[in-house]
Order: sequence, then C-alpha cells, then structure tokens
Amino acid sequence: MIQPAITGHGVFTPSQVITNDELVAAFNAYADRWNDAHADAIAAGEIEAKAHSSTGFIVAASGIEQRYVLDKTGVLDPDVMHPWLRARSDEEPGQMAEMALDACQKALDMAGVSAADVDLVICAASNHERAYPAIAVEIQDLLGTGGFAFDMNVACSSATFGIQAAADMIRSGSVQRALVVNPEICSAHLEWRDRDCHFIFGDVCTAVLIERADLAKAAHFLIRSTRCATQFSNNIRNNNGFLRRTREGQMEDRRDMQFMQNGRKVFKEVLPLVSEHIASHMKDDGVASSDLRRLWLHQANKTMNDYIGKKVMGRTPAPEEQPNILQDYANTSSAGSIIAFSKYSDDMTDGDLGLICSFGAGYSVGSVIVERKTT
Repeated sequence: MIQPAITGHGVFTPSQVITNDELVAAFNAYADRWNDAHADAIAAGEIEAKAHSSTGFIVAASGIEQRYVLDKTGVLDPDVMHPWLRARSDEEPGQMAEMALDACQKALDMAGVSAADVDLVICAASNHERAYPAIAVEIQDLLGTGGFAFDMNVACSSATFGIQAAADMIRSGSVQRALVVNPEICSAHLEWRDRDCHFIFGDVCTAVLIERADLAKAAHFLIRSTRCATQFSNNIRNNNGFLRRTREGQMEDRRDMQFMQNGRKVFKEVLPLVSEHIASHMKDDGVASSDLRRLWLHQANKTMNDYIGKKVMGRTPAPEEQPNILQDYANTSSAGSIIAFSKYSDDMTDGDLGLICSFGAGYSVGSVIVERKTT
C-alpha cells in the first residue's frame, strides 16, 4: 500500500484583530441600547435585561484573548454587530477561494511542488459561502491544479475528515498529491449580540499538502493512520439553508440560523467521546502516551483541551506537548488544529510522533497520527 505524507502546510491570517476589550465595549454598548429600548417590558418582568460581558468572563469561559477577522468595522458597531463583507460579482473570486489561494500556495512552496502537479483539492470547512458550484472547484481553477475537486462539511472536524479522505485516495493510488484546505469565515455565522457566544470565533484559512511519501522533497510527516467517527447531536448547530423562507416567501429572522450551542451538554458529552476516540486510535496503532511528542487539538475551548490532554497523556501535558493558539486566533472551527500543527511542528525530530485531532458538531471527531521524517 502507498504511504501518504503531509509535506507542506500554510496559514492565511486576516490583517484585522479584535481584542477582548474592543469586543466587550461594542457588546456592552449594544446591550445598553437594547435595555433602554425595552425598559418598560424589563420593568414589568416580561423580558430580562441583557447582561454586560467582560474580558474576565471571556478569558475564564474560553481562554480567548483576541481573534482575527476579515472585517472588524461592522462587528464593533453597536448598530450593526456583524462583519461587512462586500458582495462579489460572479466574475470575481469568492472570499473563501481568495483566502484559500494564500494558504495553499504556502503549502505548495514549503513542499516545493507546482500546483499543476496536484491531483485533488478538498475544501473542507464548516460554513460555505454558497451551495454550488463547489468552492473547491473554484480553488482548483484559480490555482491551476489538475484532477478533480470537491467540498466537504463535517463542521469543526472537516479538516481531519478531509485529511483521511485524501490519504485514503493516495493509499489506493487514485491520486498522488492532494490539497486539503479549510477557509473558515466564522465571523459571518456568529451572533455577536449573544453574550454566551459573542467572543468565540475568528476567521482564518489553513491548508495541508498530502503526497505519496516517496515524492517528498524535504522533511515531512508520514500519515501513519487516521480515524473518524460521528454520533448525531444537534447541541451544536446552524439551521441556515435553502429552506429558510417563510410560507409567504419572506426571509425569516431566526436566531437558530446562526451558530447555536448548548454548552453544558456539549462539555458533558463531547469530552468523553473525544478522549475515548483518541485512546482507542492510539491503542490500535500501537502508540502509548509516552510515545507521543505532540498533541495538536481542535482549538475550541482551553478547559476542554486541558481535560482531553490530561486524559490522553495520563498527566497534565507540558505547554510544548499540547500547544494552544486559542488565545490569539479564538475558535476557527476546522482550521484550529491545523494552525497549531503548522505553527508548532518544525522542531520535531526524526521518528517523533504526534496526533492531530478535531471535534465538533455532529457530533464528529477525527484524528490523525503522524510521524516526523527528516530524511
């Protein structure tokens, strides 16, 4: 069987940053205006006043200190509270495809590979800017890759599911090189006026190039094994879609058309699911916790990652064993574990083992065990 390997990776990071202090100031201004507008109903006990947010609350709840976004102007305007993303003509590249070009080119440059030599592009992300044509096919066209392309959506697990799909095709011999790209515009799907989640997400795009290992031109990571699992739950969901019009043909304004989460149930149900998934995968691949040099987890919440890391390692991992990028990028959905991998993998030496894991809505969880090769 042909051995697949990750030979290149790249991250596109937006230029605009929203700090917690900026976000809290905007949210609290919005809350004050809303409370003033509904003062009579609040006084009558018909509705509850909106509580203020705070930097301390955000850090304690998530570990997030800032986030990168494509547009901060609209998000920080109390009268808007969403990003202003310009509608593009059909003749222009889409926003996701434009982000993907940057991340993909970085991955290609690292591996020393031409786009024309790539056989497959998988665009794996939580939220796609259109239903069709596939974003992946647009990326294929803009890059000038060969072969074929398709979109994939497994929420926050999209990247690891995409890696498994690409690796399996390389193992079978149907393709030689594949790009798995994760353009996440989470800011457009977040309800910035909801105190419980207004701080969670940021925007980013990641990409990994997967090749036959015998084609690698430099240091790389062998993909030793992959594992994916799903279990239905709608505790994390976004109900937006083509069925959102009312009977009268008007567009509905429903809170569930954006990111929704039952946080307590997610914590209770996802943590054991992910911990057991990783433990089972490692056992079947003959990897003991003492063998694992690096754990690149989905960057959703610091408390969740700390719990999973301790379960997997059998102790509290050292910071370099389980790197976090959550404080800088916030939750970037499927891209989070790949950002951590991209930024914290170059120091690994020949034979070092690591595990990439992402998890989220579905529920879904995907893990990839990799081995560093420098020769």
